[in-house]
Amino acid sequence: MKLSKVLMSLLSVVLLAGLFTGCTSKKDEPAASSDPKGVEGEITVITQRTDIVDTVFQDYAKEFNKLYPNVKVNFQALADYEGQIKIRMGTRDYGDVLLIPGSIPVEELPNFFEPLGTYEEMKNKYTGLEERTVDHNSYGIPIAMVYSGVIYNKKVFKDAGITQLPKTPDQFLTALQQIKDKTKAVPLFTNYASGWALTQWESSLATLAGTKEYVNVTQPNTDDNFTKGQPHYELYKVLYDAAKKGLIEKDPTTTDWETSKADLAQGKIGAMVLGSWAIDQIKSTAPNKEDIGFMPFPTNASKVLVPLAGDFNLGINVNSENKAAARAWVDWFTEKSNYAVEQAGSISPLKGAPMPSILKQYEDQGVVFETLTPSQKGQEGIVDKIDKMGEIGLWQPDFKKRIIEAAVGNRPESYDAIMKDLNDAWVKARAEVAAKEAK
Repeated sequence: MKLSKVLMSLLSVVLLAGLFTGCTSKKDEPAASSDPKGVEGEITVITQRTDIVDTVFQDYAKEFNKLYPNVKVNFQALADYEGQIKIRMGTRDYGDVLLIPGSIPVEELPNFFEPLGTYEEMKNKYTGLEERTVDHNSYGIPIAMVYSGVIYNKKVFKDAGITQLPKTPDQFLTALQQIKDKTKAVPLFTNYASGWALTQWESSLATLAGTKEYVNVTQPNTDDNFTKGQPHYELYKVLYDAAKKGLIEKDPTTTDWETSKADLAQGKIGAMVLGSWAIDQIKSTAPNKEDIGFMPFPTNASKVLVPLAGDFNLGINVNSENKAAARAWVDWFTEKSNYAVEQAGSISPLKGAPMPSILKQYEDQGVVFETLTPSQKGQEGIVDKIDKMGEIGLWQPDFKKRIIEAAVGNRPESYDAIMKDLNDAWVKARAEVAAKEAK
């Protein structure tokens, strides 16, 4: 199973504009009830978890029915969730409860989803609501709060003689070289061929910056986004240097995602840059689950920040005829199922929820886990607008592949040349977006 929302590439808003024409908002029905036994009806819950829809989710339904005996829950799992759900959302029939596709512009959420409450009402209970809030109303609750960094095999690191986890980019590259020199494992697996897996690197941008304000507040207001010394430059320099030094897979063009998970689990790979959503998937094929570890992406920042972001958000179809039952499921799933920890290997969206055991060592070391600061008022979505206008592809694999190809000698260009192209595109697009917004 691939990454869900956080780390999936955003689809074209232009394509969606035509697809979603004709959908209207309808808010004349209640979305909740205080009496569990008084809630009744039949609902369809659509999920991306094809791997557990017939097992774990059936158990969830049984537990849910102990509290809500008069609600029948049906499940549908989509293998290509984003692609398939956007087609269904061109009609009114897209289930009762579903995961909000990342491809829907935030301002369009009221046309498709029932408001779950005001942000002020819900913010003290849940983390990560900002991403799916419009005009003070929240339309989705994260199914998990994911974190990103490096997933690694502890045994491989031990066999390579690495006694302390690397904290800086230079130390990380040194560790990868030790793995190459002293073991048979691939030091750093890029998953180049999958494309989408390369977008995982972008999730660690805030770690390189060392501040939760950088991504949404500083980045859209700077013309130095890809210049030397800046977070983007330093982040992807690690990828370039690792590839140039032969510390990645021998033939990146033939990599396979499913195989890579098993190879990392079994010690054939040292490390991969991924989100926490992948941890349990990798552990499931490991001879010893304790061999799988997580570390923050190496950084030179004085403060080690691991950003938290909402995974897919759970929402209610605005056209649902059983909104009270749908809301009951949303509340039960987010509060009672423990899906976030047990199935997503991440953190519960409930405020005050304990950290997973895999992260406890970093809490003791002073590593900070925080959600990113939202965009400033009037700049909502500005990074995406600049990204699209400049055809940069922050959450697309293209320039990451370009970096790898240049590093291994398949493209006649330097890392600095690539960064200059990206920065020039950013500066031009930023000016164009500013001019457009000023009209």
